[in-house]
Amino acid sequence: MARIEHPGGVIAAAYTGRLATNPVPALRLPEEQLDPEAAYRFIHDELMLDGSSRLNLATFVTTWMDPQAEKLMAETFDKNMIDKDEYPATASIEERCVNMVADLFHAPGLDPEDPGSATGVSTIGSSEAVMLAGLALKWRWRARRGDADTSRPNLVLGSNVQVVWEKFCRYFDVEPKYLPMEPGRYIITPDQVREAVDENTIGVVAILGTTFTGELEPVSEICDMLDSLAAGGGPDIPVHVDAASGGFVVPFLHPHLEWDFRLPRVKSINASGHKYGLTYPGIGFAVWRTREDLPEDLVFRVNYLGGDMPTFTLNFSRPGNQVIGQYYNFLRLGRSGYTDIMHALRDTAVRVSGHLSEHPAFHVITDGSAIPVISFELTGKQHYTVFDVSHELRARGWQVPAYTMPDNATDVAVLRIVVREGFSADLGRLLCIAIGEVVDQLDAAAAGKGHPARTHFAH
Repeated sequence: MARIEHPGGVIAAAYTGRLATNPVPALRLPEEQLDPEAAYRFIHDELMLDGSSRLNLATFVTTWMDPQAEKLMAETFDKNMIDKDEYPATASIEERCVNMVADLFHAPGLDPEDPGSATGVSTIGSSEAVMLAGLALKWRWRARRGDADTSRPNLVLGSNVQVVWEKFCRYFDVEPKYLPMEPGRYIITPDQVREAVDENTIGVVAILGTTFTGELEPVSEICDMLDSLAAGGGPDIPVHVDAASGGFVVPFLHPHLEWDFRLPRVKSINASGHKYGLTYPGIGFAVWRTREDLPEDLVFRVNYLGGDMPTFTLNFSRPGNQVIGQYYNFLRLGRSGYTDIMHALRDTAVRVSGHLSEHPAFHVITDGSAIPVISFELTGKQHYTVFDVSHELRARGWQVPAYTMPDNATDVAVLRIVVREGFSADLGRLLCIAIGEVVDQLDAAAAGKGHPARTHFAH
């Protein structure tokens, strides 16, 4: 039995005091103070009910970092990222990170001696970055329209986008033009885009690593089609690439694939540092091709923090430790380190998908070779669903999401495995064993007296 010493010198067992006998109020401030150790133990114990983050294969978000990175991040929790005058070193590190990301995405005109030559900002994940990029698209469209009617802006995007794009359109009064999927095709096509764009289109969103399957949308082909459209007298539509999932994967796995600022029509890109940037949440980046692609009207300047500081964010105060963690990764790993990690994750994903493809119960949709994400569905007429498989895996500690595909493919239900840093080849082997055991158990149950349908579990 653990024992603690009270200020009065009395030695008491840890779980025989107030913590064990009187519940702590959950919805109101307690009347009395708690001993720091008791408060810690109370919260720590409740958090034991969470699942293991390392076995959470639903999330794209990083769940492991070097201990040295954790130490640096713990040391910088107290630094407010917005206070650039008070924390100039942190502000400089943020600027360097933005420059590194812009260079990784081949932004033109960067001065290797001037970190301020990149146009971009760090954000709290790609959700904020998407909002900022969308606003820039809307403002530039409005400027292009001049005196013409600007009351009905629209954005062309697939029905496979992450929900943050739906939020952007609703929050900022933009009509979303969703391009539907179909069974067997879960990305948008240039022909779909051609039919959807018009003079009121503020931009086209292409995804580098979709949430549903991890596939890469054909950015270059979409840009070629829009180039031809503009050259023929049609609307001149910019492209934004949502690289939340693939931005820190594709440059290392597929360096010759042109999807970024090498394509002149790509004007902005968002990426999540807390996904395959390998940093704990939440850190993201929004970067623009050139300074002209970020309307000056969207940049605010404040001087009440000690200096005249430009700011373009939806949030204001936020901790600087995520930027510090990202900078640690950039320095620690470099291009060779990221390349090694992404190849290792891809190899593990391909091994797992290869095992699944050999199982008669499954059809693999994406094998993890584009980015380390596997999606697969049940074959034939099983007496159970992917939701049953997800439920039974969760009972074994594995969190594997099951969900239906987007419009017009909602009849297709799949499972998805996100292979992240910390998910070793041996964990992949154990997962394959667990999946096989679950299928055997469900087959046996179905052969007996059926199996109850399960509800959705998805990230």
